[in-house]
Amino acid sequence: MASDEITFTIEADDGSSDELTVPADMLDLLAEEEDESSATVVGDLALISCAQRIHGAVHHGHGEAGEELEAIEEETLDRFEERFGQSFAEMTGHDH
Repeated sequence: MASDEITFTIEADDGSSDELTVPADMLDLLAEEEDESSATVVGDLALISCAQRIHGAVHHGHGEAGEELEAIEEETLDRFEERFGQSFAEMTGHDH
């Protein structure tokens, strides 16, 4: 049975935008709370993905990450903890 789809428009401060269409049922499954909005679920997923990618670049990439990349990771992980109320390490069980 095909799921209904939901489309999100993502707009950035620089004027760029993108659209993303995903199965609505997937968002229902991923919601932490019954009344959590689809937009919140997608926002959570976006931040989790960003945190995973910057963490991978800093700690699992080839060579030294450098101070700039480490500062970006630190800022990202701070925002992660603000949003989720726990650290990336606590949420994922992956700590360095």
